[in-house]
Amino acid sequence: MLDEIRQFVLESLTDMNYSIDGVDDDTVLGPAGADLESLALAELAVRVEDRFGVKFDDDEGEQLAAMTVGEFCQTVLPRVQSASAH
Repeated sequence: MLDEIRQFVLESLTDMNYSIDGVDDDTVLGPAGADLESLALAELAVRVEDRFGVKFDDDEGEQLAAMTVGEFCQTVLPRVQSASAH
């Protein structure tokens, strides 16, 4: 499941016209790495919510910018498992 989330994140970044060359689990999503602006982070969160049926709180945007791709996937995973259990 983690691989599926990671693949979806990378495909979403490509769809959003971000280069994923060199992007891996250690790449920070925000300005220090993949360089997603807050609007792009919000779009990524919405895409993940729509695809996996999970929810992010409005105040999580700041935290998402500081996360690496791997940390983001690890944050999404338990929410997906919880959502699919209901």
